[in-house]
Amino acid sequence: MSDHAPSVAMEAVLKPSDDLPDDMPKIRGYDFNHGVDLQAVLKSYLTTGFQASSLSLAIQQINNMIEKRLEPMEADDGDELKQHSGCTIFLGYTSNLISSGVRESIRYLVEHKMVDAIVTTAGGIEEDLIKCLAHTYLGDFSLSGKELRLKGINRLIGNLLVPNDNYCKFEDWLMPILDQMLLEQNTEGVRWTPSKMIHRLGKEINNTDSVYYWAYKNNIPVFSPALTDGSLGDMIYFHSFKNPGLVLDIVEDIRRLNGLAVFAKKTGMIILGGGLVKHHIANANLMRNGADYAVYVNTGQEFDGSDSGARPDEAISWGKIRADATPVKVYADASLVFPLIVAETFALHFKKLTAEKKAD
Repeated sequence: MSDHAPSVAMEAVLKPSDDLPDDMPKIRGYDFNHGVDLQAVLKSYLTTGFQASSLSLAIQQINNMIEKRLEPMEADDGDELKQHSGCTIFLGYTSNLISSGVRESIRYLVEHKMVDAIVTTAGGIEEDLIKCLAHTYLGDFSLSGKELRLKGINRLIGNLLVPNDNYCKFEDWLMPILDQMLLEQNTEGVRWTPSKMIHRLGKEINNTDSVYYWAYKNNIPVFSPALTDGSLGDMIYFHSFKNPGLVLDIVEDIRRLNGLAVFAKKTGMIILGGGLVKHHIANANLMRNGADYAVYVNTGQEFDGSDSGARPDEAISWGKIRADATPVKVYADASLVFPLIVAETFALHFKKLTAEKKAD
């Protein structure tokens, strides 16, 4: 038997390495011997690896949006579509996040006018309003759908429960508003759009817990091109028999949304989840040859060809994100990571971001 390992094995296992750049980050996590410092833990994510590093890069990307947003702007030239911020920030999220406690993080951003435009689904509107009328409860993923149905309890999504009575309260609240909207359409010539309807609902709910109350107060447009795909659509459907004729114009809204992108100095996209909200914001930014900054947070994979799973590089190929941008996708449940993102970005820069608003 030979006293030496086979040369082929030696060469395979002990292949010499090329030198790596001196400035390449070295992997190192947080050392709890330094005590419990949650901000330092989050900062250590950059050199932790895996999705921790992606989260840290997303935080950097959003802080870049904020830094650009705070840059002084030139004097207004009178164009109402021209943005008064160095970076126009688009926020998109799916309805499950409003159903969950992420709603409060989103409300914080809208309450303090830290974003400029929102895109969400019908559920992302109605669940916020319904929560102002009655509670959503924590259940369990394994509860029987059949047994819940017999009790009139909806497993809203995942482990969240909503009594069916909540939707009855929503109908009682919404129907008179739809009547009034139709009256104004017929007598005053009001041309309703989904964003105008959401603005009106935010005014009518008059509840500081509501995302859309603050969107109304701060005049932040909320776009929902699939507004009829949910309980709101159910109520509009029933109303069309009781008091027919209400019209919602989506053409005016797409002009308004695209205009916000086209006339922006810089744009940033923060998109939680995927599907319609992700594509609607990205497609608006196509009109300006791409967003300057982008952060995606979702669990979608690209192998099935879904828009939700598409990585930012696919959007670059379409011109929806600029070729010189450094977009980040975090593969994670937004309920875990978005409050952490807000803590290390918008909340960290609260005083600077709200200084102009207080001056107004």
